[in-house]
Amino acid sequence: MNTITSFKNQNNSYIPELIEQLNSDYSSHNQYDFPDKIRFIDLFAGIGGMRLGFSRFNSECVFSSEWDKYAQITYEANFHEKPFGDIHSISVNDVPKHDILLAGFPCQPFSTIGKREGFQHLTQGNLFSNIANILAAKKPFCFLLENVPGLVTHNQGKTWQTILKTLDFLGYDVRYSILDAALFDLPQVRERIYLVGFYRQYLHQRVNFLFPLGQENDVFIDRFIESNLTGYSISKHLQDTYLFKKPDGRPQIVDNQSKVKVKTFVSTYHKIQRLTGTFVRDGETGLRLLSKNECKSLMGFPDNFTFPVSRTQMYRQLGNSVAIPVLKSIADNIYKTFINCAIPVGSGGNGEHLTPYS
Repeated sequence: MNTITSFKNQNNSYIPELIEQLNSDYSSHNQYDFPDKIRFIDLFAGIGGMRLGFSRFNSECVFSSEWDKYAQITYEANFHEKPFGDIHSISVNDVPKHDILLAGFPCQPFSTIGKREGFQHLTQGNLFSNIANILAAKKPFCFLLENVPGLVTHNQGKTWQTILKTLDFLGYDVRYSILDAALFDLPQVRERIYLVGFYRQYLHQRVNFLFPLGQENDVFIDRFIESNLTGYSISKHLQDTYLFKKPDGRPQIVDNQSKVKVKTFVSTYHKIQRLTGTFVRDGETGLRLLSKNECKSLMGFPDNFTFPVSRTQMYRQLGNSVAIPVLKSIADNIYKTFINCAIPVGSGGNGEHLTPYS
């Protein structure tokens, strides 16, 4: 069994349970001041998918960062604030106090030059180093990181091990799992790896956190397909000379009778690629691209989410974003952990005063 497969739909820990419980950081317990409103920051924010997943009545986003100017436009149109730009140019002193750090960061190799120890050396010059620097300086109660499953095997597994080692070095108990959006009532197969960490020095003992694993369901693409759309058509010439040049069952074609989960929606969808694309039997030429509403349905974005950008940018932004129902389910479990940890040991309380988090 390969490493990626062994992570799928499982609750995994960097440090084994018995060893983790013996970590001396728990004995140096520092009482965490739980706020009335949970504060989170949104790094590598894209168009705000993680923010949507974590938004609750009693939570607030206190900081966001995204370098892409078109993603900033979409983010501002929906959340009425423009994210800060390139995270490399942001001082940790300008990042406000927060309880949860959210980040869907790009996958990059780390430098292995030299023999020095410490996370500054291990992650120097990498985008992940910005996350590590903020965790080190601000020490939030927990974090959630998201990436593609290939992170596990990237650079012969060295990237993955460096990330886990760094997060442990910074004092966080790390859990991780590869979850498929198809198991969370979305009509798309979309696997991503999620890492959650809790700062040990705020805890009496290891927290009982479990990832939601989803379940098999009958939410298929058929219920989201629109009919008689114009403006999304693929030319007959491109169909004949490229898309259907081989009788190999590609690309994936769907309509309002298709009881299937579609392929992973990618940021290059606008390039009309036969190996990765899913197209609809509809439109002026009999075949068209997925519409804006259909794409939003694939990712779980609300109907009122707007895209004041070109169609190409809309495809890129959704393809780079997160599956909202997965994020909401993870957020539910993290907020439940906040409730449990906010109850003093032996108090007999039930945390009902904190239910607005959920």
